[in-house]
Amino acid sequence: MGMAGELFTTSGLPAAYLARARPLWALLARELIAGECLEILRTGAEPDTGASLKVIRYKTAKYTVEQPLLIGGALAGAGGRVREGYSAYGLPLGEAFQLRDDVLGLFGDPEATGKANADDVRGHRPTALLAETWRSAGAEDRERLRALMGQRTLNREELDSVRATMRRLKAPDRVEGMIAARVEEALDALQELNVPAPAEAALTALAHSASARLS
Repeated sequence: MGMAGELFTTSGLPAAYLARARPLWALLARELIAGECLEILRTGAEPDTGASLKVIRYKTAKYTVEQPLLIGGALAGAGGRVREGYSAYGLPLGEAFQLRDDVLGLFGDPEATGKANADDVRGHRPTALLAETWRSAGAEDRERLRALMGQRTLNREELDSVRATMRRLKAPDRVEGMIAARVEEALDALQELNVPAPAEAALTALAHSASARLS
């Protein structure tokens, strides 16, 4: 964050422009740190979809999409209506981005994602995918999941067992539905914003590339 802040302040933009965006930059940093703290507090706790979505909003959605758009808008002198539209577009899209990460984390190709499939289960991280699995699980499934979540020595057979349970309980399907709903919400907000055609095309492409990806 310190290096990013230095790059921002030494970017060569006029001081008056940087002054417009500096409060948003500070807010971005605070919200990101808050999201990381929320994730730490929820790690190892009983999975809860609402809590997972709150972590996603602050840890990822705000700093990956919403706040960069707001900072760009501030630098360009965007009015209140545009800023509100950027938030309405950016928050659900940022959430969809992280939900896709959750699915790829367990079901993606590690060579493409750069992440071991077992990481989220071994770390007992508060992902929405695990939370949706837990929500639908009966007593027997929960007992099995409880024994495996946070297990640092989790092997391939045990990981396959977790994934099979998720599929049987249709948790990945529900997360896919959450992703689709958020992308639709973002694109609806973009339509209402009525930005110039090149900006609309770029933001539409971003919505699809952020949610439909393999890494």
